[in-house]
Amino acid sequence: MKILPPSLMGRTALVLVLAVLVALGVALALFAGNRGEALSALGGRYAAERVATLVNLLEETPPENRRHVLRRLDAPGLRAGWGINPLVADDERPQGMAKGVVRLLSREMDGREVRASIGPLPPPPPPEAGMDRPGMDRPKAGPGYFGMGHGLMGPALRVAVRLNDGSWLNVFAPIEHGDSLWQARFVLPLLAALVAVTVAALWAVRRATRPLAGLAAAAERLGMDVNAPPLPERGPREVRAAAQAFNVMQDRIRRFVDDRTQMLAAISHDLRTPITRMRLRAEFVEDDEQRAKMLADLEEMEHMIAATLAFARDDATREERKPVDVADLVRDLAEDVGIAYDGPQSLVAPARPLALKRAVANILDNARKYGGTARVNLSCDSGLLTICVDDSGPGIAEADQEKVFAPFIRLETSRNRDTGGTGLGLAVARAAIRAHGGDIILKNRPEGGLRVILSFPVG
Repeated sequence: MKILPPSLMGRTALVLVLAVLVALGVALALFAGNRGEALSALGGRYAAERVATLVNLLEETPPENRRHVLRRLDAPGLRAGWGINPLVADDERPQGMAKGVVRLLSREMDGREVRASIGPLPPPPPPEAGMDRPGMDRPKAGPGYFGMGHGLMGPALRVAVRLNDGSWLNVFAPIEHGDSLWQARFVLPLLAALVAVTVAALWAVRRATRPLAGLAAAAERLGMDVNAPPLPERGPREVRAAAQAFNVMQDRIRRFVDDRTQMLAAISHDLRTPITRMRLRAEFVEDDEQRAKMLADLEEMEHMIAATLAFARDDATREERKPVDVADLVRDLAEDVGIAYDGPQSLVAPARPLALKRAVANILDNARKYGGTARVNLSCDSGLLTICVDDSGPGIAEADQEKVFAPFIRLETSRNRDTGGTGLGLAVARAAIRAHGGDIILKNRPEGGLRVILSFPVG
């Protein structure tokens, strides 16, 4: 699977190109096979016609002139000889082209003995056999061999036809296989067709997968902003249906968030009235200690209500991005809580200033409260802005590192009510950073303490 392209477009295009290659290969194999059979059939028919013509010509030519006639008719594509012995043995059975030649000649020359086979031309006999030279013209001295013919040693069609006087006409015809398929005039059109099909496949796959990229981008925007514009409903029927379903889901999520915000706003408004009455009544309590405790509890309740309402409104997604000097923002917040800053003097990046400030402030405040000494580092590499906060506290167990981001979760082992807080600090911070397209992760440092990493893209 590692050799496959990672994208759907790449994999689909690869499958199409491989399918085209296989189809071209199969078609080329079938064409080559049919071409070979056609050439064999045409070659056999042409050879049979030539042999029939030579037989008729030799029958009408006196024996003393046959050598001269065959010399005049000799050609590279068909060598003929005449003698007392056949070129093809009696026990050789014709196959393929040879069988077709025997069938054609037997039909045209009734009563004549015809032999044919596929094989090389045998070497000429030794001189002591009575041969005075390879090209025999007299039927008394041995088998009919060919002047210059014995040099053709490749597979060829060998035909022997008995003449009326008992001698044999021997024909040796090299088999023509035709031009090789691997020539520019044949290969270049195939390559051009393959390139054209590949380009068309890539274009078609790109158009087919483009709506999927748009759907993924819309889902990414929805994760950062529930009020993002709806996805255009265009393209093929299936893509339009998916876009319509996505827009319906986004609208339902938006209505759910709005309903939740309105409900919490109403609860917050309704709670403020009895809290205000209780605050007025607390002022009449004569015991100073009890009055101070009651006012502190009421103030904590108001703070929790305000924090809950701010979290429910999700102000981070409603704020517009604009250029912000992140280095100046982080450095000022670090100085306010007494934390060392390490990073550039200036780093301007597009961000939501209030949301980013709230997120960094919550993380730095937690580091100051629960981590003892701390240090914050700011960097930007390859379009990814990273804010790293290291403290020297007890850290957080790995099982709880994701749990602490849930709203109203406070780890009692390291945090008690005397320190204050509503359990929304990390939840608000993560919501703000995720609204920027990034995230917050927690890690325990090997040397002790907790590392909080805020990162989001700025490219």
